[in-house]
Order: sequence, then structure tokens, then C-alpha cells
Amino acid sequence: MGVTADQKQPPNIVYILADDMGYGDVSANNPAGQIKTPFIDQLAAEGMRFTDAHSPSSVCTPTRYSLLTGRYPWRSRLPVGVLRGYSRTLIEPDRMTVASLLKSNGYQTAVVGKWHLGVDWQVTPGNESLLNNPSYGIKAEMNPDHIDFNKPPLAGPNTVGFDYSYILPASLDMPPYFYLENHQITEIPTAYTKGSKPDTGYTGAFWREGKMAPSFDFKGVLPTFITKAQAFLQKQTAKKPFFLYLPLAAPHTPWVPSDQYTGKSKVGEYGDFTEQVDAAVGQILETLKTNGLADNTIVIFASDNGPYWREDFIARFNHQSAGEFRGMKGDAFEGGHRIPFIVRWPGKVKAGSVSDATTTLANLLATCNDLVSKKAASLPEDSYSILPVLLGKSKTVPGQPAVVHSSSIGYYAIRKGDWKLIEGLGSGGFTVPKQLKPEAGGPTGQLYNLASDIGETRNLYQQNPEKVRELTELLTRIKQSKTKLTQ
Repeated sequence: MGVTADQKQPPNIVYILADDMGYGDVSANNPAGQIKTPFIDQLAAEGMRFTDAHSPSSVCTPTRYSLLTGRYPWRSRLPVGVLRGYSRTLIEPDRMTVASLLKSNGYQTAVVGKWHLGVDWQVTPGNESLLNNPSYGIKAEMNPDHIDFNKPPLAGPNTVGFDYSYILPASLDMPPYFYLENHQITEIPTAYTKGSKPDTGYTGAFWREGKMAPSFDFKGVLPTFITKAQAFLQKQTAKKPFFLYLPLAAPHTPWVPSDQYTGKSKVGEYGDFTEQVDAAVGQILETLKTNGLADNTIVIFASDNGPYWREDFIARFNHQSAGEFRGMKGDAFEGGHRIPFIVRWPGKVKAGSVSDATTTLANLLATCNDLVSKKAASLPEDSYSILPVLLGKSKTVPGQPAVVHSSSIGYYAIRKGDWKLIEGLGSGGFTVPKQLKPEAGGPTGQLYNLASDIGETRNLYQQNPEKVRELTELLTRIKQSKTKLTQ
């Protein structure tokens, strides 16, 4: 299912990934919400809005690994947890990525934004032996005193398929605070921040202490990314297709809306920052339009996981950031991994359409492979093309046997049809209690029928042993597989 003859070239692809933005933060998904997202709503009105899309993990790094590689994150060297700013690269050498696949098919590729997949920092003299340990900088981040910031990293986005990169190493609340452009640090981190609001419980204008570029401005990060992304788009022509991966660092903490957006929403700093993200999406859409690129560009908007939005915030602001779903970021519950997901492709994807196909962000690579002429000989284990869904030819993702999620502490959850199994008790993430010991004679896991219980309130684990067995066996097969399974 490659490019049709009437197309002059394959479609351009712009992938905008919000950071910690909930399903219910998009007003097209949650009209009763207190946050307004007119530009993202416009994207939905002009394309397809998915109601059952999921991040492969309910936290940052693992989802980004999966999005680019088409593999579930627990197959990587970091099966549980996230990297930090001084971590080494997680994507394996010579691993196929979305960027490398598209680059091999003539695309100009770029990433602008929050990377959070590690870079291979060079070490200071005398510390070379540290690099002999393959887990150094993965299980725990490198000691910044061992890093030579005057030398460019040896691996990062430019070695996994991106022609151009302008990145923040990790989350906006994790040091070091500076940018890298094509692996070159734009300003050496000779300054230091003592951190901000450490007592807020990872909310508000929170960031950790650490090294910082002297001119680094937390409020300026989102505008900087949009400016750099616009500059890349303005250089593109109809002669060569392009792929722009734009992983924003917002509305993840620190919640630092610019003055123009402060007080704009009814949901405090978080709502203000989220509405600034929406405006940033609008800027990208306008740039595509004014440069004559919109008609042959697929625009995808998604979030990397659910929101960090506690029960007390729901009560305080009367806003359900995760929509009708239980839980939040980190959790195995739906609120941890069910995400906004919208695709616009003029003339191909029906405007104003809504899909209830179950899909994950891991499916991008296979979908891109369907779009290009020189297809990969083999695809990674967990990526299935959603192109038939986008073109209205299928209501489900062909061949996909199930969808698997992992939580922040490593709980696995598997979804097939209406049924969802969680291996463990508790949220598996940030919602309390995150982990419970089974009681004598009680269930050891959780089973929900989402068709009748979208809020995951009735655990049917003991009432349906055959369904538990079926899903457990399928999850085991997927975890042990080295090649793609099909239905």
C-alpha cells in the first residue's frame, strides 16, 4: 500500500508529541473540561480523532523509545523506568527507527524538542574505563563531573536517522539545562540552578537543581522549539519529502506558561501551559499552510502518556485531565496510557472522522513503512500499520494481536477487544496505592471489561479465570516473541 500514482511525492509527516498531556485536556475529547484547545480541535475537525489510542508506557522515556523503534520499551536495555539528562543513548546501534526508515526513502528528517533517549556523552580524561560497562549511564545516569561538555556526544539523534536535531537532553525539570544542535552544545553549562519549588510534589514551576547554560530560560523553551521547528519547515520545498518529529517539553513540569498565557485558563498554571501548547500547535499548522505544505502533509498530534493530575486537582479545578478514565501518569489504569491521538491528511483521511480502533504509538514505524516505496524487508516486533484505518478501509488495526502497556514500576497490562488484564494489584504507578499484596483467597491481578466498565471499577479477575488464562498466555507469547505475532 505505497504511494498512489497521482502523488508527486510521498506525504510529508509532522509528528507533534505533547508531554504529559491528558486525553481530557483536549476539548474535542472532553467538551466539559475547563481547558480549551481550539487549534487541536481544528486538527480533529480536519482529520481523524482516535478514542482508543495508547502510549506503550505510562512514562516518558519508554514511550519515546517505542515510538521511534516500533518495539515495546521493555525489550530495551531499560525495561522499567526513565533516563535522566546525563544518561547515555538507549536506542541500540544500527536499530531501525522511523527516522532512518524515512531517510532511506529520500526524506529530510529532523527532531526538534525534548529527546529523553540519552546521548553518548564523551568523558573527561582518566574516566574512559567507565564506558566499558554497557549499563553505565542507562540504569543510573552518568556523573556530570565525568562528562566533557566541550566535546560533542558521539551518539544521539543524528546517529539514529535524523539529519537535523535541536534538542533538550531530557525533561524540562531534569538537568542539564541547555540545548544541543546537531550534537553540539549551544552554550556550555557554566551556571547552576538550585532548583525550584521542591516542596510542590512535582507540580507547579518545579525543576531539579543542576548545571545550566547561563542564558537558559525555562519559559523560553516552548517558544524556542516552535521557532526552530518553523525554521526547518520554511526551508522545505515540494521537491523532497520531510519528516519533522516535534516532541514538546510541555505541559510537563515545570508548569511555566509565558506571560501571555498566565491566567488564561481556569485550571491554574497547568491549564495555562496546556493552552500555550495548543497555540503552539496552531503556529505549526499556520506555518505549513503559509508555506504551501499543508495539502501533502500528514500531521499527527499525540501525548507520550497520561497527565500528572491528582484527585485533589480534579476537585479543586473541576477538570478531569484524564477524561473519564481512572488514574494518571505512571499508572497501569487507562488514565496512565490512554492518550489524545489525532491524524490529519487532507484528501486521504476523512475530515471530522472518529475511530475507536485500539492502537499504540509503537505503530508509527509500520505505518510509515506502508507509505514509502522502498519498504523494509522486516519490521520490528510490535509495530502494525494503521494506514488502513486512516484510509477508511478497516475499523481495526490489521494483524495486531493485542496492545500491551507497561507502568512506571513495571506492571504489564494487555488489552484485547473489550478485555484488559493488569498483572498485579494497585495502580502500578503514581496513584495511591501503587502496589498491593494479594489477600488470602483474593485476586492476584486485575481484569476489566472496558465495554461495560470504562472506569475500571469492577475487578472480574476471579469471576473469569478462562479470560485471565487467555490474556496471560497471549501476554507471555508477546513478551517472548522475537518476531511479529499476528491475530
